[in-house]
Amino acid sequence: MQAWVNGQLLESPKDRAISVLDHGMIVGDGVFETIKIEDGAPFALTRHLDRLVTSAHGLGIGKPDVGAIREGVDATIEGQEIAFGRIRVTVTSGLGTLGSPRGTHGLTSVVITEPCDRPPGVSTIVTVPWPRNERGAIAGLKTTSYAENALMVEHALARDASEAVMSNTVGMLCEGTGSNILYVLDGQLITPTLGSGCLAGVTRALVLQWCADVIERDDSIDVLKRADEVILVGTTRDVQAISRVDGRELPAPGPITAKVQEIWARESVKDIDP
Repeated sequence: MQAWVNGQLLESPKDRAISVLDHGMIVGDGVFETIKIEDGAPFALTRHLDRLVTSAHGLGIGKPDVGAIREGVDATIEGQEIAFGRIRVTVTSGLGTLGSPRGTHGLTSVVITEPCDRPPGVSTIVTVPWPRNERGAIAGLKTTSYAENALMVEHALARDASEAVMSNTVGMLCEGTGSNILYVLDGQLITPTLGSGCLAGVTRALVLQWCADVIERDDSIDVLKRADEVILVGTTRDVQAISRVDGRELPAPGPITAKVQEIWARESVKDIDP
């Protein structure tokens, strides 16, 4: 694991490098991206950094220095042989008060890179009783205020599932804590619209681009009780078949899921950055 903070590569990721007064620590005031590493190279880096800028703008913390962050990505990968891994880019509003008002000291930028195990091609999910607020101030933004998601993941793990999936405030299927969801009904592949409050996932966007027959539609979360197949997509999950939803067994991968996985495997090896 290698870490970079505000232009400096740390000798160890355990070095003390961020003030206790950083608003990322005090109130979770920041944005982040997780980028996959395949064969030593970041996957879809430009798309992730574009979304980082969008999230920062939506949160009102200013524009991250994307050029510097790219240097941080290069610095933390250099000298490592990473077959599969992840990069965590975090930008906070910087030093602030012990309350909610922000300071004026500039942004804090952090890049951390590590090798990790590739997730399995098949997994399980549970639905949770807590909704995503599709009309909230940070709806659709990838912020560091992740305590809600952490609670949901622990709920899932306690029920022998890898991910928690939620509705929005009006009961429509929304997303997982760190993934987008697709499902199959009567041979049709469907995913919730961005209006549901879900994150505009990079993997989701590529699946929509490469699989022309996917439709975006908002259905009740109860649709998962009758879906023929269910899929999670995300940065390190890629296209993951779901074999169980709340105790209901499903074919995994089903025929449409297998087709999406095949398309992903073929297209994702290409250089997709602009």
